[in-house]
Amino acid sequence: MSNHLQGLRTVIYPTPDIEAAKEWWVDFLGFPPYFDESFYVGFDVGGYELGLLPDGDPSVGALTYWGVEDVAGAIEASTLRHATLREPPHDIGDGIIVGAVMTPQGNFLGFIFNPHFVARN
Repeated sequence: MSNHLQGLRTVIYPTPDIEAAKEWWVDFLGFPPYFDESFYVGFDVGGYELGLLPDGDPSVGALTYWGVEDVAGAIEASTLRHATLREPPHDIGDGIIVGAVMTPQGNFLGFIFNPHFVARN
């Protein structure tokens, strides 16, 4: 069972208006998203993912995913410590596995295994 966090990987901002949010981030960052679909918009910011999730409630806050080698193991380790399952481990494509829990304090804690991630210095 693994719960070793490797570092931040992804921050996703829920937004009720994906087009307005995308326009704001393009203006702020100075470059377009590398992934732009109706269900998700992704920017590569220094090798890290800044995502926009359409039809989301921004009052829930940003969804943060930490890199791990074993998403299921990290979820198991956290639920043994009284976190509750929020998002079971699942492949979102290209071998990338995500999952999440809510900590006992009510915070979203996401885990991601991305075999393509390479940290940039």
